[in-house]
Amino acid sequence: MSSYILCQTRRAEKPFYIENISTNIYSIEELCYYLYHNLYLIDQTLINEDLCRWIEEELSLPLLAAKLRPHLGKFADIEDILYPIFKEINYLTYEELRDLNGRLARQGTERLLFRKRRKGDQLMENGMYVNAIRVYRELLDSPELSGDEDLTVEARELTAKVRHNLGCAYTRLFQMDKALECFYQAYETSGRDEDLIDYLIAFRSVRTPIEYESRLTELAVPPAVKRAVKEKNERFARIPEKPVYSQHVDELIAEITRDYHRSTLS
Repeated sequence: MSSYILCQTRRAEKPFYIENISTNIYSIEELCYYLYHNLYLIDQTLINEDLCRWIEEELSLPLLAAKLRPHLGKFADIEDILYPIFKEINYLTYEELRDLNGRLARQGTERLLFRKRRKGDQLMENGMYVNAIRVYRELLDSPELSGDEDLTVEARELTAKVRHNLGCAYTRLFQMDKALECFYQAYETSGRDEDLIDYLIAFRSVRTPIEYESRLTELAVPPAVKRAVKEKNERFARIPEKPVYSQHVDELIAEITRDYHRSTLS
């Protein structure tokens, strides 16, 4: 929600709180932006009577609120909610509408497990790491993914991706022991070199060189994987660091603190 949005309609005095990403919005343009970019986060914590009341009272759009109210609770067709909101201000271009239709069609054919994984991914994209971890953990505890030995090929692939993404979420929260465990479990599940490389990069970043070399020997890591890890680390080391001047340190710390509290809901 960091982009500038030009408002065509009234801006609310009282914001609407989007629970999934812990963010306040003040206009229908911001609501449209959120809906368009976060289809997998649209649920009943957002589409409810509180939203209709806010649209009616704060945005002075009673007709739009009236169009939405018959669909509350049912939530059978997401289009019945999205299209009236977008149409209210002609928010979408023709190309964007085509893109939206395609994404909705794909989403409609996806199994619940895959939709839930994408929900976790969109929470990650919005910096809501604790919420993403909760979604990923629920997925891994589901009957379809909880038994490693009896997984189908499709379920095994999904489990590996979820474990990898869970590791990324823990990394963002600086919980590196949990992250390493998830990355390694992703590799154990998939057997893919790519997952082994990600695990080793994370391991190398938080362990001593001696521990890293010992781990390489323990896992009998192939030379090609060792080279890939080395190349990725060298490429990362060449990325220039953003300078932080002394007069901006307090501002940087405050920004990091705000982001941490927002992502952890603390």
